[in-house]
Amino acid sequence: MMRVGMGYDVHPLEPGIPCIIGGVKIPHEKGLKGYSDGDVLTHAISDAILGALGGGDIGRHFREGDPRWKGISSLKLLEIVSKMLSEKGYRVINCDCVVIAEAPKIFPYVEKMQQKISHALAMRPEDINIKGSTNEKIGFVGREEGIAAQAVCLLHSALKEDVQNG
Repeated sequence: MMRVGMGYDVHPLEPGIPCIIGGVKIPHEKGLKGYSDGDVLTHAISDAILGALGGGDIGRHFREGDPRWKGISSLKLLEIVSKMLSEKGYRVINCDCVVIAEAPKIFPYVEKMQQKISHALAMRPEDINIKGSTNEKIGFVGREEGIAAQAVCLLHSALKEDVQNG
């Protein structure tokens, strides 16, 4: 059985915070503010996977205010989502993602992001597509007040009963 999910996340940019996108620290004068490390890309991927599983969103599983998640690497959260995925008998076939930001430019870091995300999800880096886009100076992203990300993930069930029924 195949399932698809989409995810979206946004975080504000603030000076003095590390800018972590896709598990990669990117040199920039502002970083993403969040309860965890604010990594919009891994949050969007986690939401896409959870959505495909019918499991809600990351806010449901990793509640803000819970001290276990304060400042945690979003790659660790993605690893937990990956474990939930495999426990339900699914694996990720591919993810297609877009990071929407005026700055920083993500292209120089995409390969490293693919490696880190694929490691967290136990899949091949080439099955994770990451692209960058701007908002053409429009809205909060255009004014460089925040960064957004979207992800679509396709899952496949290897469970025998799903293969026979679907």
